[in-house]
Amino acid sequence: MTTLAERLGYSATDKLLIVNADDLGICHAANVGVYECLRSGCVTSASLMVPAPWGREASARYRGEDIGVHLTMNAEHELYRWGPITHAPSLLGGDGGFPRTVEDVWDHADLDETRRECRAQIERAILWGFDVSHIDAHLVTLQMRPEFFDIYLELAVEFQLPLCLCSRGAEAHLGFPARQLAAEAGAIFADEVLVVSGAQGHKLLEEHLRALPPGVTELHLQPAVDTPELRALAADWRSRVDDYEFASEGGVLSQIVAEAGITLVGFRPLRELARAG
Repeated sequence: MTTLAERLGYSATDKLLIVNADDLGICHAANVGVYECLRSGCVTSASLMVPAPWGREASARYRGEDIGVHLTMNAEHELYRWGPITHAPSLLGGDGGFPRTVEDVWDHADLDETRRECRAQIERAILWGFDVSHIDAHLVTLQMRPEFFDIYLELAVEFQLPLCLCSRGAEAHLGFPARQLAAEAGAIFADEVLVVSGAQGHKLLEEHLRALPPGVTELHLQPAVDTPELRALAADWRSRVDDYEFASEGGVLSQIVAEAGITLVGFRPLRELARAG
């Protein structure tokens, strides 16, 4: 069977890496960090949180980079809130924004309202001028339950966009064959996924990258510059700054990529496969 790497024009033995920056639009510090890593570092794509407070500002900074939509159903920070752009009642938590927890979404979200909200987020990103390259799911809310995954997959097929899936190891805990369902629907997705952050995580990540297998691997980071704003809103601010330092110009990631013989790619080549059928 032809591998994804071969379909992209590479050999079956090539090691391809998508470095995706999550949470573009969540705050000013993230917007600065993500765009710096896209333009001068090793980040090859990013995912926009359309409903987040700094999503519109992210669109003002856009210069045609490889950016997809981070479909958002949660506002997980206790004191930093945002909500559905469709104002759907079932998508609101008790304090006026999206629910903080994934379980709250699963327990209360109406599926039709979920579908409308997700489609509206993609359409608003397009309206803001983004050439949307892929979709993924904030806190993997849409990936972990079959009824929500159906919506996620439906939108990927409808908009002819590659989608981010959980790793093969995580899929064993889902209870349904997400990768098989996506493949049967004709969706495009990476062979494997790495999600590691923080100082200790980067040491482990370096080991994984130096032993990266052939194929297309997707790495998720959350780069942000160190500011009082970031420290005030995010308990995990240190790991976000570590991600920025890891993937920005002159960071460790660029050295690992060169030494391990890794080729960096974005989501747009995968999108062209999706649109070519």
